[in-house]
Amino acid sequence: MEHLARIPKNRIAVLIGKKGSTRKMIENACGASLHIQSNSGDVSVVWPDEGSDPVIKMKLPDVIFAIGRGLAPKRAIQLLEDDVFLRMYDIREWVGRQPNQTRRMRSRLIGTNGRIRSLIEELTGTEMAIYGSTVLVIGDQESLALATPAIEGILQGSEHGTVLFGLEQDRKRQRIRSYSLETYEEKVIEDTSTFEALVPSLADARRRRERKFTNSQVDPLDQQAISEMMKLADDEKIIFEEE
Repeated sequence: MEHLARIPKNRIAVLIGKKGSTRKMIENACGASLHIQSNSGDVSVVWPDEGSDPVIKMKLPDVIFAIGRGLAPKRAIQLLEDDVFLRMYDIREWVGRQPNQTRRMRSRLIGTNGRIRSLIEELTGTEMAIYGSTVLVIGDQESLALATPAIEGILQGSEHGTVLFGLEQDRKRQRIRSYSLETYEEKVIEDTSTFEALVPSLADARRRRERKFTNSQVDPLDQQAISEMMKLADDEKIIFEEE
């Protein structure tokens, strides 16, 4: 039996789910059996003797930890995917251990009716959970790279408008870089070492010939196209001669 994590007692019911539905969902996803100690919050796992995915073994503790820190189980289960990662911030490292400051910063991260958190999630493609003194973010590498400056900016005391404007600019730059990379990959680099490079007109003639040949091809199942192809021009005729 392998120990995974210890979660708060008020999150044990969330990890188990109604009639054990959440625990079964996680067990089916990882192919193992979970053991949850309701008195301490310790979560352990028993892996099968063979056939366990080493990546899932490595990432399952993150799933349990994320659920324990306030993330919904259906969101946390995404951490089992290869390209989804977890990042956590401790608010106390930014504002100290005074409860009032922690609550104030937590409110700034959430915003009125959760608007700031929703905007960060929407603009970055991440999932956020703010629980106690921790901020949990999951997403792929590009999404986390976008969300990190925004979250750290708010933790440092920056205004919401400044943070969101910077986030939109970072998102635009990331899109431009992604588009430029896709365009670069689609370009065909011609080989200048061939004979065609020495005779430019030869390459043009070959392309015209290939285009003409392609246009002259007819679908053998299209009777109308075959009939049109077989029609003779005004200056053409067929002569039958005996040998």
